[in-house]
Amino acid sequence: MLPGTRRTITYPAGVSRAFATAATLLTTLAIAACTATSGTAQSGASAGRGETRHTSSGSQSSTPATTTSTTPDLTAHLSIGGTGDLLTHVAVRLDAQRYAGTAGSYDFAPMFADVKSLIEAPDVSICHMETPLTSTNTNLTRSGILVFNPPHELADAVRETGWEGCDFASNHTWDQGLAGLRDTIKVFEKARIGYAGAGPSADDPQRVQIYHANGLTIAHLGYAYTAFNDFGPNTDVPPEAPWLARSMWPVANAKGILADAKAARAAGADVVVVSLHWGTQYVTEPTADQRALAKELLSSPDVDLILGTHVHVVQPCEEINGKYVFYGMGNFLSNQSPQVDATLRPETQEGVIVRVDLQRDATGAITQTAGYRPTKVRLDGHVVEPATPQSNPVTFDRVTKTLTSLGCSLTTLP
Repeated sequence: MLPGTRRTITYPAGVSRAFATAATLLTTLAIAACTATSGTAQSGASAGRGETRHTSSGSQSSTPATTTSTTPDLTAHLSIGGTGDLLTHVAVRLDAQRYAGTAGSYDFAPMFADVKSLIEAPDVSICHMETPLTSTNTNLTRSGILVFNPPHELADAVRETGWEGCDFASNHTWDQGLAGLRDTIKVFEKARIGYAGAGPSADDPQRVQIYHANGLTIAHLGYAYTAFNDFGPNTDVPPEAPWLARSMWPVANAKGILADAKAARAAGADVVVVSLHWGTQYVTEPTADQRALAKELLSSPDVDLILGTHVHVVQPCEEINGKYVFYGMGNFLSNQSPQVDATLRPETQEGVIVRVDLQRDATGAITQTAGYRPTKVRLDGHVVEPATPQSNPVTFDRVTKTLTSLGCSLTTLP
């Protein structure tokens, strides 16, 4: 990662992935480019967009100065990191309170300390926020009830650890109703982390997150299988928030997602990442719906990468049309384990950090390579630990076998 090249920019209120005009989005991106950090990021952005530079001959004669057009340099490199569910059970929150040392205060950062270097290494790292967050730290999650409301300090830890942002496209979108959704967006904004997912109003129905790195513009879109805390894909939406359908893949389907991706391209995105909350809980194999949707999306030139979440275990990776889909990245942070609930699989303690490197050549064509590092949550302190063949061979072997079961070519991250 080059110092000073990472920047997070959100669409302003009223600009949505479905309803904003291309002109409005291009204006947003142009403003963002003008205010970007000077140096490598800004010059790279100019070169990547094919800026024509004019130079004077410097001659003192009466001969007019010549104008030379240079060939655009399209070459660029970008790395994108992805992780699975941040699922803050009560036991996780209580450990965060112990780390903070003060009642009513929370510090989640120590839980990520062992993997911080892996998270901050890519140019853009994206997490999945499984639950809403509260700005007031009231009405917090209660034990034994699968309705979540973790404290806002989790967002601060996300930023401190090195994630640029997260999607919040989840079956817990409506756990705290419309007020909770709006509050979650408020928490993300205050913590200065990117947000992709359902918007707060009919005028702002869906948030698309824009990132800039190494002269490239990345659009991040997020879709859930439901708005409610339901077990299977459906099209039901709250009567008071019908626009939530716009961030649900059973409603949008491949056609709608591809339209959104195409709009992002028209607005200036060089790379489009789609987060999908899908699959059958605790099942390693992707469903037929997952594979069919992935194939349709990655067969289009408008989608570059799919990051999958929800099932709480790691699912395979697949290469389609030279691009990657990670069907399920497992639990990155949670209290799930057979030690806690004998009905759960050992895999619920496991996750994976993925990194996809995209190289654009002089013609503008992008090729991808990918790497991974298995992780496991140590319940004592809820510390996320990287799993290696030496430190945790069982987890390392199991995650590796799962990820590569559909033929994905992957390297292990250091």
